[in-house]
Amino acid sequence: MKPWILEDNTEVLIRPICPEDEPLMARFHATLSERSVYLRYFHMIPLDSRIAHERLSRICFVDHDREMALVAERRDPSTGEREILAVGRLAKSDHANEAEFAVLISDRFQGHGLGTEMVKRLLAIARAEGLDRVTADILGENRQMIEICRLLGFRLRHSVGESVVKAELEIKAAQ
Repeated sequence: MKPWILEDNTEVLIRPICPEDEPLMARFHATLSERSVYLRYFHMIPLDSRIAHERLSRICFVDHDREMALVAERRDPSTGEREILAVGRLAKSDHANEAEFAVLISDRFQGHGLGTEMVKRLLAIARAEGLDRVTADILGENRQMIEICRLLGFRLRHSVGESVVKAELEIKAAQ
C-alpha cells in the first residue's frame, strides 16, 4: 500500500478497515457534521448511536465475501496520532452480481479529491471481484457525490418526485 496525496498535499494511506479501527472510527464520527451524516444515511443518526460498540464492531469487522470497506487515514501532524479521514464501503447484492457503494468523508477533508479516490478504489475492487455493476443511491442535494459519479462514468437517473439519484456503472462494459 503506497500513500496517496490529497489535493492539499496531505499524505493519506487508503487501506482495508480492520477490527482494531473501532476507536478511530468513533473519533471519525465525531468529526462529521449533521449535514454529512444526513447526506450519507438519508436521515439523522445521533453521535452516540453512530459510535455504539455494537454498531462499530459490526462496521469494522468485515465479511470479505459479502463486502469490503476501506478507510483513508493519516497521522495528525500536531499529535502524531492516527486518524481516519474517510470510509468507503462496497456491499455485494445477494440477488445479482453487483454491489452498492457508499462513501463518507470527514467534513474538513471534503473537497480535496478524497471522495473521488475512494470511489475509484472501490470500483477497482469491484472489477477485481468480477462484478457486473456498481450502484449507489444518492440524495439529490449531494451535488459533490453526484459530480464524482458523473466524472467516473456512472449513469445517473433522477427519479421524478423522489429526492434520490440512482447511480449505476456497468463494470464489464467499462473494462
